[in-house]
Parts: sequence; C-alpha cells; structure tokens
Amino acid sequence: MTIDTKDMLNSILASISRIDYVRPADIPNIDLYMDQLTTFMEEQLSSTKRYPEDKILTKTMINNYAKNHLIPSPVKKKYSKEHILLLIFIYYFKNILSINDIETLLAPLSGKHMNSESPISLTEIYEEICRFEKSRIGDLSKDVARMYAAARETFADAGEEDQEYLHQFSFICNLAFDVYVKKLLIEKLIDGIPKPKEGKNGKN
Repeated sequence: MTIDTKDMLNSILASISRIDYVRPADIPNIDLYMDQLTTFMEEQLSSTKRYPEDKILTKTMINNYAKNHLIPSPVKKKYSKEHILLLIFIYYFKNILSINDIETLLAPLSGKHMNSESPISLTEIYEEICRFEKSRIGDLSKDVARMYAAARETFADAGEEDQEYLHQFSFICNLAFDVYVKKLLIEKLIDGIPKPKEGKNGKN
C-alpha cells in the first residue's frame, strides 16, 4: 500500500508541535510517597508513550536511581518537588545516555540547587531549560521537513515498488545519523564535567 507522504510529514510535524513539558505549577506542593509519585508521573507523561502498556517510571526504576545516586534518597520515604524535576530530566536522558553519564550531568543540580539557600533553584533551572527547548520547536520542525524532502529525492532510479521503502529508509538513516552525531557531542561535553564523588548525591 502506498503511503501518503504528505500525510506522513504532516503527522510528524504535528507530533513535534505537540511536544510539551510538565509545568512546575502542576507539581504538588507536598512531598509524595512512592505510589503517589509513580501515579503523578504516569498522568503527566502518558502522552510520551509509544505503546499504551509502556511504563513511565516504576518503583524499581526510582529505587535504582536513588541507589545509583541519580537522585538523592527520599526523606522519610517521601519525594519532594525537586525529586520530581530530577526524575523528569532522567526520564528523557535515559533514552540516549548511560546511567553514569546521567549521574555526572545531574550531580551539580542535586548537589547545589535542591535546597532553599541556592541562589538559583532547581525549579528556575527547569523552567529556563523548558522555555529554551520550546523556543526551538519551530526550527526543529523546519529541519525535519528539509530532511524529509531530501530523502524523497534519493533512489531516483529505483523501481516504483521499492522506492517508497527506500525513501523512508533514507529518512530514518538521516535522522539516526543526526542523533548519533549529537549523542557523540553530548558525551564529549559530559566527559568535561567533573565526576561526582561516590555516594555524594545518595546521602542527605
């Protein structure tokens, strides 16, 4: 069956335009127990699932993040707003970065910006990052549209029955290469961040 390429592109661009973030104002002002935390994350991030049965965060995941010092341990089994903000960062980072890289990247946040004495709060950092990312959605949409159009120009000599798949394959490879290059850059930048001392972020 021939895929309507215009519909596919419009669907992709619509998905990009719908990208949003959890607003700090939507995070409860009270500390949450584990079950409350997983329920909140499931509700807030359900739109990011690929399949309905996918889990956003499980108790095992969260316990492992604390064990591996990606987040500070909960206080009296309760998780603060700052814990939730860190978990949101982790949720997105874990798709492309190793646990060690995420720990290195987040250590300064959990070490310096989770207490009220910090000159800039973790909430302010999170909001600034989200505003910056949202401001780039238009440019990202244009980049994807250009990559898609370029992919449609490849394999001009292929037979009609193969061309549709090869165009999609070309588009996917181009996107994958883009991710690969950016992942290399991210890893190089993280390598320049001082490694956290073992156990530093896991203790209160």
